[in-house]
Amino acid sequence: MKQVLNFINGQHEASEKTFPKHSPLNNAVIADVHEASRAQVDAAVAAARAALDGPWGKMTVAERVERLYAVADGINKRFDEFLAAECADTGKPRSLASHIDIPRGAANFKVFADVVKNVATEFFETATPDGKSAINYGYRTPVGVVGVICPWNLPLLLMTWKVGPALACGNTVVVKPSEETPQTAALLGEVMNEAGIPPGVYNVVHGFGPDSAGEFVTTHPGVDAITFTGETRTGEIIMRAAAKGSRPVSLEMGGKNAAIIFEDADFDAAIEGTLRSAFVNSGQVCLGTERVYVQRPIFDKFVAELKKQVEGWKIGLPEDADTKLGPVISKEHQAKVLSYYKLAVEEGATVVTGGGVPNMGAGFSEGAWVQPTIWTGLPETARVIKEEIFGPCCHIAPFDTEEEVLAKANDNVYGLATAIWTRDVSRAHRVAQKMKVGLSWVNSWFLRDLRTPFGGAKQSGIGREGGVHSLEFYTELKNVCIKL
Repeated sequence: MKQVLNFINGQHEASEKTFPKHSPLNNAVIADVHEASRAQVDAAVAAARAALDGPWGKMTVAERVERLYAVADGINKRFDEFLAAECADTGKPRSLASHIDIPRGAANFKVFADVVKNVATEFFETATPDGKSAINYGYRTPVGVVGVICPWNLPLLLMTWKVGPALACGNTVVVKPSEETPQTAALLGEVMNEAGIPPGVYNVVHGFGPDSAGEFVTTHPGVDAITFTGETRTGEIIMRAAAKGSRPVSLEMGGKNAAIIFEDADFDAAIEGTLRSAFVNSGQVCLGTERVYVQRPIFDKFVAELKKQVEGWKIGLPEDADTKLGPVISKEHQAKVLSYYKLAVEEGATVVTGGGVPNMGAGFSEGAWVQPTIWTGLPETARVIKEEIFGPCCHIAPFDTEEEVLAKANDNVYGLATAIWTRDVSRAHRVAQKMKVGLSWVNSWFLRDLRTPFGGAKQSGIGREGGVHSLEFYTELKNVCIKL
């Protein structure tokens, strides 16, 4: 049985306790994951502190940048290993992971290395009361040891989205990957060693949340800041933990994102974009679309075409080049998604397509498979409209006016992202700016420039990351005032 070990102070380390990692494809156990003890988390934090005060903290920006470039190159050299680990953990199609997860995961190190070496700070010259002057300039220092709590839907990409800027800014990290997707975080430890990253800079501790590695990291007094991606309930727990010691947090949490399709939209582009946003990665994308609002003149046509398109997507195994949809992450998550499928019918939905479990054959009948599903006919008060499902599903509703759809799309506790489809430039700007979200796409979806701010509004998160905005979280900006 494969053993997935912790990575502490540059060494892979076993634990007394292990837990099984099940394949989403058939629920078979594919690895034993070593659950970090409190003592091992203490050791990881101590190693991170020593590296911060020692070799890593003494490196110049240019030296750090060189090593982070080497990390990115190291991931790409071992691309097939990372791809196999990611697909084994998640069950997602290789075509998706090879296009998004692994290359973007590697690129995060180079992108943020470039940001750190190119972004300036402030400088002011100040007249003083004695007729002389002073200069003031900004100076960035690392925030310290950063606890990184990662999700399971895009494990490598979303982990390096945090580790990349943290290390580029001179911090050290203790990473707690999801218990569902531990393999790529552990594998990255080998790449860190190969790239010349000093021991203790990058640490990985496996486990769960309460009374396990997640709690041990977030409550540890030696952890100076915490960054998290995951569900809102867990984010709230982390906020409470971080309040002790007044430690900064960056939280990207849940979403119930809306797409708005106006009658003048490029119809084919809107179908293609909505198809991806609702169903890619089996709907397990924080930025995905679960609520679709279509202007009434094209509503019936849109529903029929989206149904036709998604029914043409093949549900299958990761290695099949034709596979568009894999399983969801686990049997537990399958049960959650299917409970919402049942609830939708109870609340009065019309099931346009899907609504159950596909027949995958005897060898995979125990896997976490669900059908891509489209509903219509629910009122805006329905739980299926209000609550995040995180599966391959969406509800489509008609609307008549811009004011009406804005009110409906914004009537949610979440505020992460939206996708707006229209050829009217004025309307595009107007609606995008009125959406109470962190990110508004117009005539696109999942198009990201990593220099731009990313984060959510309302219960979708706190803080912004990306480009210089990541520096604001991962560094302490100090002012130096010198009297001349």
